[in-house]
Amino acid sequence: MYSIGNGEKEMNMKYIGGILCVAIIISLTAIFFTLNQSNVSDENEQDLDISGNIIFGNETLFHESANGFAFELLRQFKNNPTYSENPFFSPYSIFTALAMTYEGAVENTADEMAAVLHIQQDNESFHHYVNALYHFLNNTSEYNISTANAAWIKQNYSILDQYLNTIEDFYNAHAAYIDFSNPETAADIINRWVENETNDLIHELLTSDDIDPVLTRLILTNAIYFKSTWKVQFDRENTTNRPFTLLSGETIDVSTMSLIETEDAFNYTETEEFQMLELPYTGNDLSMIILLPKEDDELSILVDSITEESYTQWLESMTEEEVDIYLPKFNITTPQYSLKDMLWNLGIHDAFTFDADLSGISGFKDLYIKDVFHKGFIEINEEGTEAAAATAVVIYLKSNGGGHSRIVFNCDHPFLYLIQHKETGTILFMGTMNNPIQ
Repeated sequence: MYSIGNGEKEMNMKYIGGILCVAIIISLTAIFFTLNQSNVSDENEQDLDISGNIIFGNETLFHESANGFAFELLRQFKNNPTYSENPFFSPYSIFTALAMTYEGAVENTADEMAAVLHIQQDNESFHHYVNALYHFLNNTSEYNISTANAAWIKQNYSILDQYLNTIEDFYNAHAAYIDFSNPETAADIINRWVENETNDLIHELLTSDDIDPVLTRLILTNAIYFKSTWKVQFDRENTTNRPFTLLSGETIDVSTMSLIETEDAFNYTETEEFQMLELPYTGNDLSMIILLPKEDDELSILVDSITEESYTQWLESMTEEEVDIYLPKFNITTPQYSLKDMLWNLGIHDAFTFDADLSGISGFKDLYIKDVFHKGFIEINEEGTEAAAATAVVIYLKSNGGGHSRIVFNCDHPFLYLIQHKETGTILFMGTMNNPIQ
């Protein structure tokens, strides 16, 4: 470590159609564990296999934990009226930052977080996965993808060695002591780190108002960046303005890419309610999944009903088909999201109140989560996709000043889409789209 000086009640159908929940699922050959996960073979506990490939441990049920969390969070975004028309987020980033916090949670606080995240503390297999995934994301040569974690600790505040060792050794968290007495400077230091780790795409994750000069003790951050080209690219000359129908029934013209009458085959499936298409990226390990309702106004039904189990079944039913594709171009930068109410609705309560027990961090029951902030960026064009996101868990000292809180695939109407690692399906970014030009 080193020291740094002073330096969204119900959403009506009309609004739902306006959401852009961009779900980018990157299943990264690894799986988080459910609470009942236990044994892992000796072979899976090795860092590399005989060919030098990263081994992520027993691939039991990471998608069941992380993806389950992602779809629950997706519903929270849909039902929250305070967000932009096109919200975009990274469940992977949020999950990771919360997992680091969970490492220091105790008793009921830990139980509530475990019930939402579906992972275990002090689980060797989970820790092995976290570490191997970190190295995979930062060392794969096929894609421009990276992630980073950091722990920003108040100067002269004592953190338990066991907690610090856990987030450093398994999450590869950069740990730095920082002077929170100057909130402007502290926010600037953290924001510059986020900008650097997201290729200058995420700005002002935190404001000075998010940092209390007296009560802030620890801020845990995650950042993730991704950029890749489509395996089969869209020709710019085929991009034209096409009608896109909003949930309100209004039609707008949007710049729409097309890939039609080609000999390329794409993984595809459909049900009575929607079509599902996979667009792979170069290297064929990562892909975008698009779920397109067959009716203009049925995105809300899809979002309300999708689960990890149903999503996995749909993935497994996909077959290679020749598909004519129309996909809007778009570029989204989100505002700062506060996730506290969403996480509360999912079941994390104590951690946000003075009942919090985060004594696994400091040794004392004097800390609670003030808020969890998140920002995201995504651009989709003819060449491929660029996306980034960052999350900050802001942890305060309890005080009287604190408070309790509680086969033609034509995307011409709202749709849900994601990007995934093809082998497993772990969600990193997630959302829904109604208005590509908003």
